[in-house]
Amino acid sequence: MRVLVIGSGGREHALCRALGLDPEVSELHCAPGNAGIASVATVHPVVPTDPEQVTSLALRLGVDLVVVGPEAPLVAGVADAVRAAGIPCFGPSKEAARLEGSKAFAKDVMVAAGVPTAGARVCTTAEEAEAALDAFGAPYVVKDDGLAAGKGVVVTSDRAEALAHARACERVVVEEYLDGPEVSLFALCDGTTAVPLQPAQDFKRAYDGDQGPNTGGMGAYTPLPWAPEGLTEQVMDAVVLPTIGELARRGTPYTGVLYAGLALTAAGPKVIEFNARFGDPETQVVLDRLETPLAGLLHACATGTLAAQPAPRYRDGAAVTVVIAAENYPADPVKGDRVEGLEPSVKDAYVIHAGTALDQDGRVVSAGGRVLSVVGTGPDIAAARAAAYEQVGRISLRGSHHRADIAAQA
Repeated sequence: MRVLVIGSGGREHALCRALGLDPEVSELHCAPGNAGIASVATVHPVVPTDPEQVTSLALRLGVDLVVVGPEAPLVAGVADAVRAAGIPCFGPSKEAARLEGSKAFAKDVMVAAGVPTAGARVCTTAEEAEAALDAFGAPYVVKDDGLAAGKGVVVTSDRAEALAHARACERVVVEEYLDGPEVSLFALCDGTTAVPLQPAQDFKRAYDGDQGPNTGGMGAYTPLPWAPEGLTEQVMDAVVLPTIGELARRGTPYTGVLYAGLALTAAGPKVIEFNARFGDPETQVVLDRLETPLAGLLHACATGTLAAQPAPRYRDGAAVTVVIAAENYPADPVKGDRVEGLEPSVKDAYVIHAGTALDQDGRVVSAGGRVLSVVGTGPDIAAARAAAYEQVGRISLRGSHHRADIAAQA
């Protein structure tokens, strides 16, 4: 199978790593890729949000499968264009990707499908936002309705801060706060059938102790030893299957991965958000543990044959990933600094590139906010965590920061 992955971040490096380990994959391409991806796939310079460029490349390469990694190309209709050219594509249509592209649309679908989620109001004026903040009370949750790379959400007890975020956005969704530990569950979907992957937990806040602003994610781990028994089955029955059923009823079948961000409240799991793609950095740990070859699963989703696939299998043990972020991330990250210490030097640890590039001398430099994602593995979470942090300690990036408490409580 010849596979083309679209994207340039840590999620796409993790996807390429897993696909490269699949004996069924004979050729692996990525567009546009990054410095790390270039070591496991052939990279191509395209604009990932341009449906015509992506489709043209896929046709020229003669690939059997296109895997769209990030949300922006999906919302731009890249998957639609690829499928229209007759190439199987893993990723939802532009219309179905509105589950992530519009928080208001996602709420509408959840209400119609009876999916448990936070109460919410859609606001387009400061007056509406003020009324919604007063109705739900603190802590305040204000979400930019559109795409914001995981940084469009403000959760705060400061009403002025919440209102300022609402005013800075054209349209927001103000929600009630959901209290409880958070879980990420990915479900592979082919339009009618859905299969869960192993749950993970990520860490959104920039600093230790869940302090600081929201980010795209500063670390993750799997499995979750504290998760209630039967959680995956409960979420599939109450959240995933009703959602893809509602989308199918609307004539927009969902093909790809549905990411459910959940809060385990006293009243049971409730949806915080949907994403229309693999989460980053949860993908790094979930795919590390996945024993089933990845290409066949993704191709089955793209061709409507997922029901014929055996259930995914997982390796024993645990995986922990720690994100190394550039100076001043998430506000205005500094780019262009040299990254050193990337050589594999710790047993049971490896480095996933997220925001990297090569300078004119062929050296790896920072090129984004989240620069690297270091994955540690082991027989349990403590061992995996120790391996990850040992490797983190050998990497040098001026001004960088990372959280020291990823998976500590687990």
